[in-house]
Amino acid sequence: MLEQVRIVLVNTSHTGNIGSAARAMKTMGLGELWLVDPVTLPDGQAVALAAGASDILARARTVPTLAEAVADCGLVIGTSARSRTWSWPMLDAREAGEKAMAEAPRHKVALVFGRERTGLSNEELQQCHFHVAIPANPEYSSLNLAMAVQTLSYEVRMAWLALEPVAPVEQEYPLAEDLERFYRHLEQTLLDTGFIIQPHPGQVMTKLRRLFNRARPESHELNILRGILTSVQKRLERQESE
Repeated sequence: MLEQVRIVLVNTSHTGNIGSAARAMKTMGLGELWLVDPVTLPDGQAVALAAGASDILARARTVPTLAEAVADCGLVIGTSARSRTWSWPMLDAREAGEKAMAEAPRHKVALVFGRERTGLSNEELQQCHFHVAIPANPEYSSLNLAMAVQTLSYEVRMAWLALEPVAPVEQEYPLAEDLERFYRHLEQTLLDTGFIIQPHPGQVMTKLRRLFNRARPESHELNILRGILTSVQKRLERQESE
């Protein structure tokens, strides 16, 4: 179950933080680390601060984009400490751990952590089904990257230890890459119908992403939506040929 949970670090600046995050993961039984466009690859400082978790660093996958890091995940939870223009379904750390373990029997789960200074961008957060905020002291909420990884890894482990009475979800959810294909299909269809105007797209897709991420359609429901979009496109093609 814990092998199903993936820690994703985005554009990390300091290799020491990568090592400390690996140590935090290993103490809680997590072992899958993905690095998205790190400023510097893990080095001697990372190994030193990993303090015995260098095996996690050795197995870490490095990819250029968040989309690639979560493509095969059915649940993506992004950490966010900042208020955003568009609200997103929120979890606290405990809820994030419980949801991760409830869905781990069905698919991979990604916990995504952003840059040390600025966190995740709005575009990156839009790729997440839920946002999680650690309710730290508002008068001093300075929580470094490794501390955040430790906190969420702990909640995942606690949820795993309490897993006996927790029934896994029965729904089959689409993977992140399937959702991205759906969003591209939806956007193209809205462009074809004129609902979105290319020079002035506005916030339509952002709002629709928020809507569907909140609703979390199951795989068969997503297939129905894709079928609807295809039927609209075919009708447009027939009208153009007449």
